[in-house]
Amino acid sequence: MIEAMIHGVILAFGLILPLGVQNVFVFNQGAVQPAFLRVLPVIITASLCDTMLIFLAVLGVSAIVLTFTWLKIIVLSAGIVFLIYMGWDIWNSEPKVNHSNEERFSARKQIVFAASVSLLNPHAILDTIGVIGTNSLRYTADEKWAFTFATILVSWLWFFGLAIIGKTVGRLDHTGNIVKRVNKISAIIIWSVAVYMGWQLLS
Repeated sequence: MIEAMIHGVILAFGLILPLGVQNVFVFNQGAVQPAFLRVLPVIITASLCDTMLIFLAVLGVSAIVLTFTWLKIIVLSAGIVFLIYMGWDIWNSEPKVNHSNEERFSARKQIVFAASVSLLNPHAILDTIGVIGTNSLRYTADEKWAFTFATILVSWLWFFGLAIIGKTVGRLDHTGNIVKRVNKISAIIIWSVAVYMGWQLLS
């Protein structure tokens, strides 16, 4: 069982460490929100979405769903639209260095954006199926659940840690220049993913 948990931890880190849209958004919100409590909606939403994807991958449900070409096209198209809008919103957002009560991204908006970049990203879904889903096949009973729990735990801890790092950067940035640059870089990364997804859709 310990071997299965270690295996799950290594795989989860391998999937979650690369700089993707989901990570960028969680870090960004950690940096721009005036209080850590206001980052919880995006952390919890991203973590719950990953939890759901991991469960579906381990149970084999997601692999069956994505065998339908028309469904892939819908997911890709919706994902591109959301990413373009999200990139535009982040690009034009101004950091609030005075920590006022006004927030650029409300809790509702954080939840919608976090869910969209988590569930409307075919690459994340396919990676979850291809890596976590496939590797879970070698385990049965308790070992499979230990493997699954380990991957989910890494996901939750990672998003909390990422938001804390973002919050630390935001606190050190008294002028708002660092956060403003983070916003620009975040938007460019998000648009790049949208372009790549568009190219895949057309090809």
